[in-house]
Amino acid sequence: MKASYEKIIPLEANSFKAYAYEKPEFDAPWHYHPEYELTYIVSSHGVRYTGNHFENFTPDDLVLLGPNVPHCWKNTGAQLQKASAIVFHWDNNLLGTGWTEKPEFDRISRLLKSSEQGLKFDLQVALGIKDKLQRLVTMPSFQKLILLLEILQELSLTNMSHHLCERGFQQQLDMLDHERINIIYQYVRTKYAEKITLAEIANEVHMGRESFSRFFSKIMNKPFFSFLNEYRINAACKLLIEADLPVVEICDACGFDSLPFFHRQFKRYKGNTPHQYRGAFRVLGREIGNKE
Repeated sequence: MKASYEKIIPLEANSFKAYAYEKPEFDAPWHYHPEYELTYIVSSHGVRYTGNHFENFTPDDLVLLGPNVPHCWKNTGAQLQKASAIVFHWDNNLLGTGWTEKPEFDRISRLLKSSEQGLKFDLQVALGIKDKLQRLVTMPSFQKLILLLEILQELSLTNMSHHLCERGFQQQLDMLDHERINIIYQYVRTKYAEKITLAEIANEVHMGRESFSRFFSKIMNKPFFSFLNEYRINAACKLLIEADLPVVEICDACGFDSLPFFHRQFKRYKGNTPHQYRGAFRVLGREIGNKE
């Protein structure tokens, strides 16, 4: 099976593609390509889908993806700024066949192998290389290549990252399955605060309930309602951080019928209660403010 394929064409006089872009919102569908991808989010927020994993993204989100890992970034809610990112694509033959087997590139080789599951780097790491990422885009081709290698080496030396999806998730989806996944993502994105039945979501992709359940579980390695509850919890996290609403209102705004069920699901996915989650971010915000 195959996900939507995107052909990456390097810029003239370069062996890899490096570019910055800005648009009203991130509109790329769920897609894959055989090149590696390093993406740095400059502005906007939303949900990042990587394989069978998704989580909220904000400015300074830094992710490295290996070949053929399906992915997309989707904006959610009101955006105060345009969606802006810096993106790098390169293939296995960046420096010729077998270049990562050279001893000088041992750490980079391990980094690229690890990226097959998607790697999300901590904020400290992202901020530490932000200036290099911004400068690289406009540099002459030779200096651009050298700086890319320096960035990869720097990323290979940190343990401040975590995997995003399961090993070997590089699903190959046929075009119909790809279209169905995009329809499901869009439907959940716009309807998560409402009651969603299995019959309704199955109808959106012209399938019966049982067929839809089998399809979704096979593609995403999780039942649809686990996916939906996880999406709602991520939406709740955003409100807990950005809005001064009571937890009971956030529960309702994110599509949960019951406050006790909301608490159970929140603890399942985040490991603490909504109040503890909000409190931890407020403490972090005060610490950052004091340092500044």
